[in-house]
Amino acid sequence: MIRLQDVELAYNDKKLFSAITWLIPDGSRIGLVGENGAGKTTLFRTILGDVALDGGAIEIASKERIGYLPQDLVELEPLPVMAYLRRKTGQEQLERNIHGCQEAMAFRDPHDPGFAAALKKLDAASEAFLMQDGYGFESRARRILKGLGFTPGDEEKNCRHFSGGWKMRIFLAVILLSGPEIMLLDEPTNHLDTESMEWLEGFLRDYRGTLLAISHDHMFLDKMVQQVAELHRGALTLTKGNYTRYLREKERHALALQKKRELQKAEIKRLQSYIDRFRAKASKASEVQSRIKQLEKFELLPAPLAAKRVRFRFPEGRRSGREVITADNLEKAYGGRTIFRDVSFTVCRGEKVALLGINGAGKSTLARLLARMEPPGSGAVHWGFQVKAGFFSQESEQNVSYGRTVWEEARAVEGGASDQEVRDLLGAFLFSGDDVLKPVSVLSGGEKSRLALVKILLQDSNCLILDEPTNHLDLRTREIFQEALRHYPGTIILVSHDRHFLDSLVNRVFELRAGRLYEYAGNYSHFVRKREAEIAAEEPGQGEPSASGPDAPTQKKTGKTREQRRLEAEERNRRGRARRELAEQVQELEGEIGRLEEVKCRDQKFLCDPAVLADSLRVQELMKELSEAEAKLKKLLPEWEQLMAELEKLETK
Repeated sequence: MIRLQDVELAYNDKKLFSAITWLIPDGSRIGLVGENGAGKTTLFRTILGDVALDGGAIEIASKERIGYLPQDLVELEPLPVMAYLRRKTGQEQLERNIHGCQEAMAFRDPHDPGFAAALKKLDAASEAFLMQDGYGFESRARRILKGLGFTPGDEEKNCRHFSGGWKMRIFLAVILLSGPEIMLLDEPTNHLDTESMEWLEGFLRDYRGTLLAISHDHMFLDKMVQQVAELHRGALTLTKGNYTRYLREKERHALALQKKRELQKAEIKRLQSYIDRFRAKASKASEVQSRIKQLEKFELLPAPLAAKRVRFRFPEGRRSGREVITADNLEKAYGGRTIFRDVSFTVCRGEKVALLGINGAGKSTLARLLARMEPPGSGAVHWGFQVKAGFFSQESEQNVSYGRTVWEEARAVEGGASDQEVRDLLGAFLFSGDDVLKPVSVLSGGEKSRLALVKILLQDSNCLILDEPTNHLDLRTREIFQEALRHYPGTIILVSHDRHFLDSLVNRVFELRAGRLYEYAGNYSHFVRKREAEIAAEEPGQGEPSASGPDAPTQKKTGKTREQRRLEAEERNRRGRARRELAEQVQELEGEIGRLEEVKCRDQKFLCDPAVLADSLRVQELMKELSEAEAKLKKLLPEWEQLMAELEKLETK
C-alpha cells in the first residue's frame, strides 16, 4: 500500500502538488494522466524518494520492491544482455551467495562450528534461490525477451550495441523479470511495436502487484487500468474505470460545472436586478442590504480555460483513378539480407490502410518504395491516374528544406490556404510568435517533424503515405492531425503504433511478417483477432489429423486428447475469471476500508483539538461520523478476510 499524506512540492514558484492525499491499495491498477508539465513524472520520482518534498509524507511498506521504467533513455552496462539481466534482477548475487557458502564449507571440518554456520547460510541462500525460481530464470528471460521483440541470439549481444529504443526494452525486461510488488511505468509503450505492446498487455494482465502507468496510449490505458488519476493545477482527481470512462466523466463534469455556473450567473443577475430596482425605496432598504451582502459573499465558479480549438481539413485535391497504387512482386534487400519479397497488392481510391509489423520487418522501407523515394530490388510500383501523393518520413531531412525559415517553408506549399490559416496551423503545431522566423536548419528533430506535418496538412494531394507521423506530437496537436486525417477524402497508407487511432481510421491492414505480406480487412482490433486465430491454428497439434486417421482425436506428447485439453482450458479460464472478479471485489473493498480508516483517523485527530472540543455541535457530528465509520469497518473487515481466503484458495489450485 502507498499512502501520500498532504504532499506538497513547488518548482520555480509553480505549485506542482498542493496538499495531495492519496491512498493506493495493494493490487491497484492506475493510469496517471495530465497535461505536459503537470508533474506526472515528478510524482513517480517522489514515490521513489528521488525528489525531496516541500511538505507532507509518502509511506510505503519497507518490504515492497519498486520497479521503475523512466521515460528518458537509459544507458546500460557494457554486458551481454543475459548477463545484464542476471545482474540487475539479483540472480547473479543469489548464485554468488550459494557459491560463497559452498566454498566456505569445502575446506572446513564438518565438526567445526564454522561449518554449521556456513551450512545454515547455504540453506538460506538456496531457499532464496528457489523462491526466485532461479533454475527457471533463463527460460523466463528468453520468453520475456522474445515477447519484447528480440530474436534468438540477441541475449548474447552486448547491451551497448543496441539502439536507444531497444535499450529501453532491455530495461523493461529487467523490471518484468524482477516481479516487484510495485511497478511505476512512465510511457511503457513508447519504444514498442504493436505486437510487443499486445504481448506486454498480456503479461501485465497477470501481474498481481500494484501498477501505476503514465501513458498517452489510449488503448493501453483502456486495457490495463481500473482507475485514472488526473494531475491538474496541483490537485489530484480520481475516476474509477478505464481511460474511456474517465474521458466521459470528465466531459460530464465539465458540462455540470458549466450548468452550475450559468445558474449562479442567473442568480447574481436576479439579485442585482432587485437591488437596482429598490435601492431608492426606504421601505425596501433592509431587503436591499440583505441582497447586497449575499452578492458580496457570492463566489462565482471560474470559467473553464478553453484551449484554442484549431480545426483544419486538407485542401480538396483532384480525384484520382480507382486504382491508386499497385505493388507488383516487390523485393528489397540490404547488405545481402532480404527484408521482404513477393509483395503484391493494389490500394484503391479512398481506402485507409495500416502498414504493420515488428520493428525491422520493413514497414518504413515499403513506405519509401510506395512513395517512389527509392527503387525496389525487383518488382515495380505503379501510381494510378492523376495520383498526387504526399509522403512523410521518420527521417526529417527528407521532409523539409534546410535553406528556409519555418514560415517560408510552410508558405511555399501550394494548397490554397490563406496566411491566417497557415499561422493558425503553425500555432497549433507549437510554432508561435517569432518561432516562425527560425531557420529550419536550427530546429530540433521533433520540430522538423512537426513542420513536415504542417506541410502535409497544407498540401494539395489525393494520397498520403505516412511513416509514424504522430511520434513527436503532444496529445492536443495529435488530436488536430488525427481529426484532419479522419476527414481526408483521399487514400491513406499509414505506419503507426497508435492503436486507438488505427482502430478509428483504417479499414484495411497489411502486416509484414517473416518477409511476407499478409492482408486483413477491417480495423486494427479485427486484425488482432484474426491474426491470433491464424497463429493458434498454425501451432502443432491444432486441427491436424493424427496418425490413427482423420477422425481420431489429436494428441500431444502428454497423451491427453484434444477434448481433455479443451475441458482443462475451459476450467482454467473459469478459474481465471473467478480470480479476476474476486480481485476486483477485494480492490474495491480495500479502497472503501482505506477511505473509512482515513475518516476515522481524521475525526480522532479533530477530537483531540481543544478548539474543536469547545464546539459541542461539532463534537456531536464528529462522534456520529466516527461511530458510523467504525461500524462500517467492523462489517467490512470480515468480508475482506472472507474474499481473501476465497482468492487464496483459487490461486493454490
